[in-house]
Amino acid sequence: MSDNEIISNDELMPIDSNDEESNDSEEESSIKSQKDVGNLTNKKWTDRERVLLLCSRGSVARTRHLVNDLKRLMPHVRSEAKYGKSKSMADDLNEMSELANCTKCLYFESRKGRDVYMWISHIDGGPSAKFLVRNLHSMNELNMIGNCLKGSRPILSFDPKFDEKPHLNIIKALLLNVFKTPNYHPKSQPFIDHVFNFALTVDENIWFRNYQIIDEKENELQEIGPRFVLQLIRIFDGSFCGSVLYDNPEYLSPNHFRRQLKLQKATEFRLKKEQKEEQEIKEEIIREVKLDDPIGEIFNTKGDDEEEENKEEDEIEEKKNNNKNSQKAKTLRRKILKGRIKKKKSKSVKK
Repeated sequence: MSDNEIISNDELMPIDSNDEESNDSEEESSIKSQKDVGNLTNKKWTDRERVLLLCSRGSVARTRHLVNDLKRLMPHVRSEAKYGKSKSMADDLNEMSELANCTKCLYFESRKGRDVYMWISHIDGGPSAKFLVRNLHSMNELNMIGNCLKGSRPILSFDPKFDEKPHLNIIKALLLNVFKTPNYHPKSQPFIDHVFNFALTVDENIWFRNYQIIDEKENELQEIGPRFVLQLIRIFDGSFCGSVLYDNPEYLSPNHFRRQLKLQKATEFRLKKEQKEEQEIKEEIIREVKLDDPIGEIFNTKGDDEEEENKEEDEIEEKKNNNKNSQKAKTLRRKILKGRIKKKKSKSVKK
């Protein structure tokens, strides 16, 4: 081939310098825009409170599922491995939350594989509250129709009774600081599509429910889950420790309830046993009593009369034999006792 026939690479793949410059400028502009958005969100994200969420070792499957549900619903949460029980629980949890750069802590403690307790604490000097968790149900267990976006911000709805008493005000502040999603949080989405409802009963139990907002105008809601009931035990001055600010007088431990049930079952069993014994005694008394036959011996045959007479004679003979045997036994005992006494006397005389 001649030099004229050779085709250069420039002719095969023509490159425009203007296109390269435009692509580079687009990439730079996109990076700058992302940085600007990040800077704006960082500037607007002023409430930088984080919550440490964890549970204790040996917790039931329901508590683990509840913790996972709360992780999905609360983007400002930082999870931690299961915490083993120890005497220095307060110091350990405070240190763990400080290392995770968290200002609040939500800790689920399980005991005996069936009792679940929830701690809500403000790490920087308290206060903290301890609750007993009852009627716990996770999202998968309920299978509700409602749904919400992952990371969306919720509306916190509190019962107006929370403002009536001072200890309820403290609980409201703790729940609000823990369950609220900070505005412009990087992991949150700019949507409000569900409601966290904290309802208060007559005996001051807190019912937690999560609802989807279907229609804002008609106030139509649909439950999503999870759901649980909180019974207040104590409010402490410090974080997981300190002086007791409030002690619930109506609180009874689950062990007390179980003990009452056992005592109730024991009393029921005792009553049944006594009734059975009384019935047996009555039946024996009825058997011993011989009622006169109103018909008499009209339908009795000779064989029946002879059998009855033989039975009576046998019974009389057995009684006589028993009496004789008892008399013989008594005489033998007397003789043995007399022999022992004589031996003792003879020994004493020899001495």
